Amino acid sequence: MQFGNPEWLHVLWGLLPLAGLLFALLRWRERRLAQFIAPDLWPVLAPERSRARPRWRLACWLLALALLIVALARPQWGFRWEDVKRRGLDLLVVLDTSRSMAASDIKPHRLQRAKWGVRDLLGKLQGDRVGLIAFAGASYAACPLTIDYAAFSAMLEDVYVGFVPRGGTAIAQALQTAIRSFETGGVADRAIVLVTDGEDHEGDPLALLPELKAKNIRVFAVGIGTPEGELLPGETANNAGFFKDRQGHVVKSALREDVLRRLALETEGAYVRATPADFGLERIYDQGIARLKRAELEGRISKIFEERFGWFIGAALLLLLVEALIDLRQRRREVAA
Repeated sequence: MQFGNPEWLHVLWGLLPLAGLLFALLRWRERRLAQFIAPDLWPVLAPERSRARPRWRLACWLLALALLIVALARPQWGFRWEDVKRRGLDLLVVLDTSRSMAASDIKPHRLQRAKWGVRDLLGKLQGDRVGLIAFAGASYAACPLTIDYAAFSAMLEDVYVGFVPRGGTAIAQALQTAIRSFETGGVADRAIVLVTDGEDHEGDPLALLPELKAKNIRVFAVGIGTPEGELLPGETANNAGFFKDRQGHVVKSALREDVLRRLALETEGAYVRATPADFGLERIYDQGIARLKRAELEGRISKIFEERFGWFIGAALLLLLVEALIDLRQRRREVAA
């Protein structure tokens, strides 16, 4: 036997002190009655009264409650094999890990806020395959397309500023890596979720628009940062001071939205600017990704355990019926007397 919701079984331990308390109250009631009427006189004054009957009624109630708690734990035994089909699409998260993502105009800093937003998006996926591409001056697939969301989350948590050793920001190269990561063929839509501050130091992402359209790949972009920009923390261990370029000037990173808007608009995707209150990925999913075309992907044979909670509910109802009959029998005797 196994349980679908085994956490409910812990509630059974609470029944032990409850049962002890109720039986103690029952004994206290009998002692109080004995102070007014001697036990030897009860057969004469109330021959229909039984000391065992209240105990049986209480036992029926407690046992019925225990059975209902077990039913909530969803006991299962026996199983059947079932062919489970999955419907979904392929979704690649293209995440900027360049130095500019260390800016703190979005608290605690851009990359950490982006990781939290992607994690929230993950909670909305149901059967869609998701992959992760990290990029800076170069890019590579940190996590291939998978339905193992736990593995994706673990990889996402390992990403940090400087995760890709090569400095700079190459959005075009990251998009090319994403395009190559999609499988050819299929009828389902494919989507890229591009999370970046929009700064680009090499290549032209807009030059990829014809290929994105031809392969039916939609770009959903999240711009993270502020147009006013923010100074980047220094490279020392405690991030004292600010990062400077080779000429000794402090570097200020600002959000660049033009290219991101064009990529999203011309591929029929969507663009949002992240804010401290709303990162935007959940809104992108609800208003865009959720409406994309999904296809029936590969199925798999799954072992489906049979739910048996109905037996426990039935047994609990039977015990409550027995308790009601005990009470009804006692009331009839009292009326007859």
